[in-house]
Amino acid sequence: MRELGVRRIIGPCAAGALRADLARGDFVVCDQFVDRTRGRDDTFYDGGAEPVTHVSAADPYCPELRSLLVESARELGIPARDGGTVVVIQGPRFSTRAESAWFSAMGWDVVNMTAYPEAHLARELELCYATVAMVTDHDAGVSGVEPVSVGEVLEVFERNLARLRELLFAVIPRIEPPGEHLCTTALRGARIGA
Repeated sequence: MRELGVRRIIGPCAAGALRADLARGDFVVCDQFVDRTRGRDDTFYDGGAEPVTHVSAADPYCPELRSLLVESARELGIPARDGGTVVVIQGPRFSTRAESAWFSAMGWDVVNMTAYPEAHLARELELCYATVAMVTDHDAGVSGVEPVSVGEVLEVFERNLARLRELLFAVIPRIEPPGEHLCTTALRGARIGA
């Protein structure tokens, strides 16, 4: 995408709620992620010909894109939580009850299989990236819920796809070229010996 001139990316995703107060169909404009995956290529700087590079992941999602998503959702009357942590699991499977209870106890908000490594890879390329997670179900460890099924996920996703499109179509025209901020300057001071 970068080679095509793209500088700002919104990556919507489906997610399971780890909190009972998140309703199916709500959106969470995440501000943090926790990576519980393995074996995924998650850096462009793997020690080959490139200098050793450590890009900060402290604030992994673009604050400007996040603000646009939250503001637009509010203007449209779409329930969207400003901030939340997505824990990304390997998949293709749903969480066990024990895993889900642990994720909830850690204070994480949603769980999915696709929100990592995109955000970090974008940051390594100094691209702006934000995600909006659509809650399609309550994860297995949320008290009083039945285990999640693919059918349930798809039904909620289909029912709320129009709202997601509405949100994206409202946000996209408002996106301006990025100025100088934490996304676009991520490589400054990140390289060792360069």
